[in-house]
Amino acid sequence: MIIPLDTLLAILGFYIFYQSLTSKSRSSVNVPPGPIGLPFIGNVLDMPTSYEHLTFAKWSKRWGNIISVTLFGQRLILLNDAQDATALLDKRGSNYSDRPAFTMSTELMGWKEAPTFMSYTDQFKEARRYFGQTMGSKNAVKGHHDLIELENRIFLRRLLQTPENVHDHIRKMAGAIILMITYGYSVKEGADAYVDIADKTVDEFGQATTPGAFLVDALPILRYIPSWFPGAHFQKLAAQWRRNVVQMVETPFEFVKEQLTDGTAIPSFVSRLLEDRNLTPEKEHRVKWTAVTMYGGGSDTTVSAIYSFFLAMTLHPELQRKATREIDEVIGTDRLPTLADREQLPYINALMKEVLRFNPVANLGIPHQTTQDDTYAGYSIPKGTSVIANIWAFLHNEENRDPRDFVFGHGRRICPGLHLADASVFLTCAVTLAAFDISKAVEDGVIIEPSGEYTTGTISTLNILAIKSPQSVQVLYCPSNTQYFIVGRYGT
Repeated sequence: MIIPLDTLLAILGFYIFYQSLTSKSRSSVNVPPGPIGLPFIGNVLDMPTSYEHLTFAKWSKRWGNIISVTLFGQRLILLNDAQDATALLDKRGSNYSDRPAFTMSTELMGWKEAPTFMSYTDQFKEARRYFGQTMGSKNAVKGHHDLIELENRIFLRRLLQTPENVHDHIRKMAGAIILMITYGYSVKEGADAYVDIADKTVDEFGQATTPGAFLVDALPILRYIPSWFPGAHFQKLAAQWRRNVVQMVETPFEFVKEQLTDGTAIPSFVSRLLEDRNLTPEKEHRVKWTAVTMYGGGSDTTVSAIYSFFLAMTLHPELQRKATREIDEVIGTDRLPTLADREQLPYINALMKEVLRFNPVANLGIPHQTTQDDTYAGYSIPKGTSVIANIWAFLHNEENRDPRDFVFGHGRRICPGLHLADASVFLTCAVTLAAFDISKAVEDGVIIEPSGEYTTGTISTLNILAIKSPQSVQVLYCPSNTQYFIVGRYGT
């Protein structure tokens, strides 16, 4: 990480003050190996500024699968092997379920009350119970199958009409599903304010939670630096991002409250909980923050996986042909696949798993933190250590057969929406293959090779996925009989 001079001056100016407030000792006896850091700053200069998962995987070849680094005295352990992550984050979950202080995201951006960042407290457990009632099991998600199937048919119709806007169509479909479940809100055709603010805010969330992205996470005392101080650009950025967080949290929640008052509310996660006669202001506050966590988490992880599906089908037409052949043989050509067909489509299931492996929606898990001292594999892991799972490394190990065992996180912090995401991604893969042929773009007779470049950050998505109109190039081709089922029979 390159530290600008003005940032260094800011660090030095607050160093003495910071040290005076920090009395907690940090043991370094027999911790896992890793790159040797510098006095005071530790491994700050060693931390990558992009594609962190690749650097951490590379480090494992030198220092092993369990690596230790420090950032201004805060110890961070990197896990590059799935067995270690399972042993610590899953089997020792009582000690590895806390969260470190994400100062940029929580204190400055305003995500402090989101369950994602809560310590493992009774409030966190209550939020998880809320999740569980709506989407915490396969049976709970079955109640949303009709919605998922409807939004996928609408997605196909949009894709048929304007395939060049595939980015927007994917985001709108994912947003429509989670917004209806969470708030009973039906997205609008064209630009939709709720979908747009989620896209923007979740992208900013990903930037803010990237390990090592902001020094204020390693030195929380820097949050007191005024925005005009040299090197305090993060303060201006946080203020801008905070406004988006407030809009994302408050606007759809107030929408539901207004509809409940008018008697027009569609049943949803929020409306059901707000109708509780024993609702207290504290509980309403927790409902609001649980809802926005569902809203944000459900809108971007699914999008990332579906982007990867389109890219994978473009790069591997032979796999696309096998998948289409299975659909034709099992489903036929007189209807679209549904979630009820899933058990009869083993190849589509396998293809979806490989899409999740192809590029994980989150290359690195959000850090866990220990609440007690621990020992593992002969190493000491002190209390207060942050632990990061390199999910990308896990999924690129052939011994780990099912990526769903890791891609949704670990232990008591596992993604509560995993069953909803699993169903949504499967169905989108199936209906898209039933309706379209996907191939590389052609311009002036020249085949354009997709770059396959993904963004860096907590959520990894394709930078560019350009799909041109099938009227000009054979990128998406829809047989006429399938058009009938998209536009005619299922059109809305």
